[in-house]
Amino acid sequence: MKFWLLAGLAAVCLAAPPRIEVPEIIRLSVEANGRDWRAAPEYSYFAREQTGSGSKTYQVLMILGSPFRKLVAINGEPLSAAQQRKEQIKLERAIARRRTESSGARAARIEDYRRERRQEHVLLNQLTQAFDFRLLGQGLLNGREVYMLQATPRRGYRPPNRDSKVLIGMQGELWIDTQTYQWVKVEAEVIHPVWIEGFLARVEPGTRFELEYGPVTDEVWLPAHYAMQSRATVLFLFGRKDREEESYFGYRKAARLVD
Repeated sequence: MKFWLLAGLAAVCLAAPPRIEVPEIIRLSVEANGRDWRAAPEYSYFAREQTGSGSKTYQVLMILGSPFRKLVAINGEPLSAAQQRKEQIKLERAIARRRTESSGARAARIEDYRRERRQEHVLLNQLTQAFDFRLLGQGLLNGREVYMLQATPRRGYRPPNRDSKVLIGMQGELWIDTQTYQWVKVEAEVIHPVWIEGFLARVEPGTRFELEYGPVTDEVWLPAHYAMQSRATVLFLFGRKDREEESYFGYRKAARLVD
């Protein structure tokens, strides 16, 4: 009887998923994010901006090395025929302008786009440097099995640039897919004020953001939703409250509109 009991326990242990440590989860997630970041320019998509007065939806197309946003809907309703013609004229003019620009102007435009992408990528990567992570467990989010991690400020973290400085005053949570190690969702909020010297402003508690990703292919995940609520005191005199929200959908891998 003892032999069969031990054999049964051994079978259970062999069938159990191998334990993975938090640093390895984070390392694999950084690798997955890097792959997704490199793949992102290969896709066209739609972006819906939510404002206090409604929403605008844009088709984002790559034209000669940088994106162009074409308005396609307002408050969820397609544009009228006249509005569509107007937006098509804007697109055609942008194509014509980029086709005839000097090599220097083209290089500067493309570098501006690439610089913005690099800044965003650095900030996302700094999320894994600025915090200590604790595994809370596993669960389901958006239909995916995820690791749930709590993020708390890492003692001694030194932000590499001004954009990353806000992270020193934040805490958050991170949900990582257990199969692909892509981020499913990240949330962070400011828990104590952070002085941003370049803006002569102080970021206040109440500032928070969330970012969600979803699978576009079996291997590529790209942003699905972004929201940010910011609170800041400018020159310690004026309070500002801003909110940004965008949804991204309809990803399609395609050749650039103009090569």
